Amino acid sequence: MSRFSELKHAASGKRRLKDLLLQSDNRFCADCGAPDPKWASANIGVFICLKCCGVHRSLGTHISKVLSVTLDEWSDDEIDSMTEVGGNSSANAIYEAFLPEGVSKPGPDSSHEERMRFIRSKYELQEFLKPSLRITSGKTSSSSLKSSFSTKLFDSFRIPSVSKNSEGMVEFIGLVKVKVKKGTNLAIRDMLSSDPYVVLTLGKQTVQTTVMKSNLNPVWNEELMLSVPQDFGPIKLSVFDYDTFSADDIMGEAEIDIQPLITSAMAFGDPEMFGNMQIGKWLKSNDNALVDDSIINIVDGKVMQEISLKLQNVECGELEVELEWMPLDHV
Repeated sequence: MSRFSELKHAASGKRRLKDLLLQSDNRFCADCGAPDPKWASANIGVFICLKCCGVHRSLGTHISKVLSVTLDEWSDDEIDSMTEVGGNSSANAIYEAFLPEGVSKPGPDSSHEERMRFIRSKYELQEFLKPSLRITSGKTSSSSLKSSFSTKLFDSFRIPSVSKNSEGMVEFIGLVKVKVKKGTNLAIRDMLSSDPYVVLTLGKQTVQTTVMKSNLNPVWNEELMLSVPQDFGPIKLSVFDYDTFSADDIMGEAEIDIQPLITSAMAFGDPEMFGNMQIGKWLKSNDNALVDDSIINIVDGKVMQEISLKLQNVECGELEVELEWMPLDHV
């Protein structure tokens, strides 16, 4: 198979997986109902959230093989398995067919212990299956199979503390430090140049860099801090040309998806326990503004991500930024 055919084949697989994820029942975690799941159990055939993913990992791959929808490479067999099951509703119709009275599913805000009890009962012990469908296994218990690394990985999915803003009762899970590094070939908005500055928005928070006078290739190297709420979306980035006597002109915009950064960081737990290594990736696609795939690394005990963005809705311009994830217990 040629390189072109391989890429075409891989793109076809990703498209099948994305189409499946867009089904209405797959937009919510199969186990707790949390919106926008980014993980899946390839052998069970369900899409699950980050918190339930931790419990699935602890069961062992002989029960649940967990893959990231966005970060991992999927084989044809794994995608076929997900497609054959048909989605969360079909799977739950089997695995929750005999849910006893008085037993309720965990919700998005349920504790780790509640998730553990329910997910083990559902998949490992098969307590809610029709009795004739239950499969017994001669394997040793999942707890004896887990290495110290996977135990740490599993424990790292717990968010030990959240910060509440008493005014709006917004719950934060950590901070993201954004280093705005430089712009390249930015658009002209004055006679021959522009006076650019960058604005970052996350939720109700807005921060901005200083204005760079008459510079289409500015170097800022400025660090800006944003608190990340539990229900976070992308960071919205806008570049403006500063005008003294009129409204500032837009010089392009882009969105930064911070889900891959946070997911990778939580999967590995304390980064100071690891050497320098790659732990994740945000893939370039037609749906984002990436110039190239963006790699997530542990560097000197910190979770870092280098990002190059092609500014959107403008004739030209690129921007380079660097993200650092800072969980609450490290702040």
